[in-house]
Amino acid sequence: MARDARPTGPARHRRTVDALLDRCGRTYAADAGIRLKDTPQPLYQLLVLALLLSARIRASTAVDAARALFDDGLRSARRMADATWQQRVDALGRGHYRRYDERTSTQLGDGARFLLDTCRGDPRRLRERAGQDPRELSRLLQEVPGLGPTGADIFLREVQGVWPEVAPYIDAKATQGAERIGLPGDAEELGRLAGDRAPEVFAAALVRVALDRGLADEVAAAAGGED
Repeated sequence: MARDARPTGPARHRRTVDALLDRCGRTYAADAGIRLKDTPQPLYQLLVLALLLSARIRASTAVDAARALFDDGLRSARRMADATWQQRVDALGRGHYRRYDERTSTQLGDGARFLLDTCRGDPRRLRERAGQDPRELSRLLQEVPGLGPTGADIFLREVQGVWPEVAPYIDAKATQGAERIGLPGDAEELGRLAGDRAPEVFAAALVRVALDRGLADEVAAAAGGED
């Protein structure tokens, strides 16, 4: 796919980042009602959301499914593991996550039991085992049933606000969004453009424009002007 031909330059980049964050400046965790902090329950909820978002399904549907699971009290690895397969399927169905509901219910149960067996349900233990090395952490995350490379990327994009050694985490999907709105395709340069802005918000905003061409066009138009 050809890249969009957008005007580029330092001033344009600054305007584009401002427009991007003005229109898309929120994380997917926030959409799902997760108050992310460095404690086991919200970190586990983020793992669940990352698994749901990694399927070939609309992001809004994955967010709704996560909310439905959490509304049913399945907010920790223990509660998820103790729920029946049908309870998980029913919650996913209420979130309209029907195409993958049966397989995902199994993955959620297996993943919760895996976390209980390997790190007492506490994702922070994965961080400790990784020695705060993002590459090793990505590898360990992919050991969780249902959480492949895409899911690990999603988790790391969103967690970088509370695990600072991960930041800036700009994966291929975020880079795709950057290029769509005329920003550089280099992760290090994008990290510099973010400046002191929340890295998890910036990365999520880039993903939103990667997934929505109309939104990307809106951001680019709002940036406006020539350098």
